[in-house]
Amino acid sequence: MGKKDEGKPRGRMSSYAFFVQTCREEHKKKHPNESVVFAEFTKKCAEKWKEMTPKEKRRFEEMAERDKARYDREMATYVPPKGAKAPKRKRVKDPNAPKRSLSAFFFYCADARPGLLEDQPGMSVSEVAKELGKRWENLPERPKFEALAAKDKERYEKEMVAFRNGTFVAPPPVVKKPRSAPAPKKAPPPKAKEEDNDGDEEEEEEEEEEDEDDD
Repeated sequence: MGKKDEGKPRGRMSSYAFFVQTCREEHKKKHPNESVVFAEFTKKCAEKWKEMTPKEKRRFEEMAERDKARYDREMATYVPPKGAKAPKRKRVKDPNAPKRSLSAFFFYCADARPGLLEDQPGMSVSEVAKELGKRWENLPERPKFEALAAKDKERYEKEMVAFRNGTFVAPPPVVKKPRSAPAPKKAPPPKAKEEDNDGDEEEEEEEEEEDEDDD
């Protein structure tokens, strides 16, 4: 375990953390000799925090804002010792940047997933991914998807050059059409009852007899 950096600024606290700290201090003053079960105590604090009005919480929000200003001020002049890792900053993605290139396996999954789900509709997401991974290992058509990935990588690299030069224009977002519901199956035409057929035959026989009588 690495040695702790004593000169690193103390982390900032949230408004809720200040609230819990205040509750603990007040509880110690009222009950100095009473031991506190931390899990139960924090549970009660959470319930109380939910019931508080914005006006009541404002006091602790101001404490958090002052502590954040203190932390930002100290971090601005903080120099980590040699060999220490600098604190990671959250990377903000530019929505106008080119879409990253896709791997060959991703192209294969997009192509094979619909057919797999059609054959086995009850599979979960993890089961589908596992099955596609197995198929990919011995897939004879891998060069096809590797070629698609290579082409997409060229596209990405060209767009990134244009993006850095300020000449890249993001394509309009693709609007997915909602899937149409399958057409209801047509019911087969009702079969004629045998009784009706027998009745038709009797009528035809009677007509024939009447024709003979006329003759």
